[in-house]
Amino acid sequence: MANNLLSVWSTIGSVALAILILLVMITIHEFGHYVAGKILKFKIEEFSIGFGPALFKRRSKKTGELFALRLIPLGGYCAFAGEDGLEETPPEPPEPFPETEGTEHAEGAAAMNPAAAAESAENVSAPRVPTEEEKAHWFVNRKPWQRIIVLLAGAFMNYLLAVLLIIICFFAYGQTMVAVYEAEPTAEIAAEYCLQDRDILLQAEGKNLYLTTDVAKALNGKKAGEPVSFRVSRLFMTDEGESYRQEIDVEVQLRADVTVENSADFSSVWRALGIRYEEAEEGGSYLLASAAYRFGFWETLGRSFVYSFKIAGSIFQILGELLTGRLGLSVLGGPVSTIAITSQVAGSSFRGFLEIAGYIGVNLAVFNLLPVPALDGSKIVFTVIEWIRGKPVNRKVEAVIHFVGLVFLLGFAVLVDILQFV
Repeated sequence: MANNLLSVWSTIGSVALAILILLVMITIHEFGHYVAGKILKFKIEEFSIGFGPALFKRRSKKTGELFALRLIPLGGYCAFAGEDGLEETPPEPPEPFPETEGTEHAEGAAAMNPAAAAESAENVSAPRVPTEEEKAHWFVNRKPWQRIIVLLAGAFMNYLLAVLLIIICFFAYGQTMVAVYEAEPTAEIAAEYCLQDRDILLQAEGKNLYLTTDVAKALNGKKAGEPVSFRVSRLFMTDEGESYRQEIDVEVQLRADVTVENSADFSSVWRALGIRYEEAEEGGSYLLASAAYRFGFWETLGRSFVYSFKIAGSIFQILGELLTGRLGLSVLGGPVSTIAITSQVAGSSFRGFLEIAGYIGVNLAVFNLLPVPALDGSKIVFTVIEWIRGKPVNRKVEAVIHFVGLVFLLGFAVLVDILQFV
């Protein structure tokens, strides 16, 4: 009973940690918009963490900006004045209330309560019409290049935080590399041309390895019997029985042809490298592992940036494979799947927390810059079109396009989550 309760609390904690990571990343994104907007003197109406009813809110007396913490911790926003371009005409003053018996009663109550009378007068008074000077600071009235900077700032902040987390992780724990947990022995190829148990793969064909896709790219299209040069960290034993590691170069003779169909298909890669395959009731797997490996100071710093670029590149590769039909939607995950995977990795260790947070940060930065309606990338496209034409696309048409895009994205997110359970 106690173990079950502990397991439940551990799961709840991991999920909460995953939600916290997503919330921080989205908040940092919106904070990027906010900082850029402040520097360029945009009029900002609200900066909110979360959605839904406000748990806490405070309005700045100096700028009039509203800062709020809201109930649903799955997002946030930075609201600019005139952001959608539909506020250029101020709203019409409200119609006066008709004179009725109720009105007469209300006037009598107001006479006994001057504070209520003042509040009532404030509520029914016509809204103040913004001055031309104030309108000049509205989002749509700023120069196109200024708007583009503000739109880019969110993704830039995500990427900046992600790289910082990756750097911290690489210096504190080392870079996570693909490793051989157990190799398949063979009498057909000499041991010196094979990978061995516990080998950590550092380079393939003279190129540094960062992701599993790098190994696949180095081998794709090669035939059985071909040699492939690897640099590995190999485990050795001294005469006294102590273990140590040493980097060596190995010419690995492939045991099978390598054909990589997509980013989710690596079976031919591991088979060709002689990784042992273990059968199981729910499907077998190749006996691989991940190992943290430390490099020198400057190499670690450089690898941190290259690793972030590799993550970004893998996103475009997956999108390309989805569009060409080489990859199915079932390999993707929506919000539920993302939280589940994030909670599993982040809850495993602080190293896992840093790795998954950095990965999500790069993903969020790249995803928001895609030219998909409702995303920052699409808004940048509309702004560039306006810059070239000298006049904007009809604001109402643009607003409808972004709304349809938002509905599509929400529907797509739900669909890919459903496919995980079908």
